[in-house]
Amino acid sequence: MSLVCDEDLQALAIAVIQTEMKAVAKLADRIDRQFVQACHLLLDCKGRVVVTGMGKSGHIAGKIAATLASTGTPAFFVHPGEASHGDLGMITRQDVVLALSNSGETEEILTILPIIKRLGVPLIAMTGNAESALAKLASVHIDVAVEQEACPLGLAPTSSTTAALVMGDALAVSLLQSKGFTRDDFALSHPGGSLGKRLLLQVSDIMHRDAEVPMVDDSVLVSKALLEMTGKKMGMTAVVDEGRRVMGIFTDGDLRRMLEKNLDVHATRVATVMTRPCTVIASDILAAEAMQIMEAKKINALLVVDENRHLLGALNMHDLLRAGIV
Repeated sequence: MSLVCDEDLQALAIAVIQTEMKAVAKLADRIDRQFVQACHLLLDCKGRVVVTGMGKSGHIAGKIAATLASTGTPAFFVHPGEASHGDLGMITRQDVVLALSNSGETEEILTILPIIKRLGVPLIAMTGNAESALAKLASVHIDVAVEQEACPLGLAPTSSTTAALVMGDALAVSLLQSKGFTRDDFALSHPGGSLGKRLLLQVSDIMHRDAEVPMVDDSVLVSKALLEMTGKKMGMTAVVDEGRRVMGIFTDGDLRRMLEKNLDVHATRVATVMTRPCTVIASDILAAEAMQIMEAKKINALLVVDENRHLLGALNMHDLLRAGIV
């Protein structure tokens, strides 16, 4: 049975968050010349950034390496223990090493420092102790010291790992901006995720084509247009001329407005009640842009045309949902 009440649990959680918030807030004062020098070393790196750390710092190091790699700075994580048993061969003279250790005295890291020095590889140390061996041997030292851990015992790495992670993010984003890293660059390294889909998928990749596209001639009656809409199940139909050039669109909304006027679907030409001009898009724009157009105009479907407004395809909000855009 728990020895604390619900209110105590809430108070403990709030105390942890507040302690870590204070630790992170104080990092702003550490963005100094050392930080700038670290950025220059990373920007000038001709190889890769090798990030290393032991224990909890190792987990943070792995995350920092992943963030760097996904934002335009090639990087990977090397376990310092494994480095002493062959993985040091992963480090070349063209690389930069970023080593994380809160104490700055992690034995596994200190063991591999002579080899790093012999290779002439720049070493950036991120520690909580500016007087530690690692800090003194580094080319650049970034101070991520915290006044206290969020753990009430002062034992579990909490505030210190959060501070190191935030400083790693500061490095990665500073490099991203300096390199002119773009949304398209980001998408290229995330093609399988929703972010990649939002940034890379084009309308032509997901639009309905050929027989799937609801389409009627502008001379037909509304009743025939309704049959086309029902059969293609897109909630609308394109209205085109003899050359398949888009004249307008007939939607569920147009039908409702027509019925409010008591117009006969068997006696009314679709051209007289369709929406014209209608919003159209090109096939080579991003699907995410198509979604923004739909949201801005409060519509659920778009017709896809070429430069002469000839109908190429159709797209609706359900297509964007299935593609993971929305």
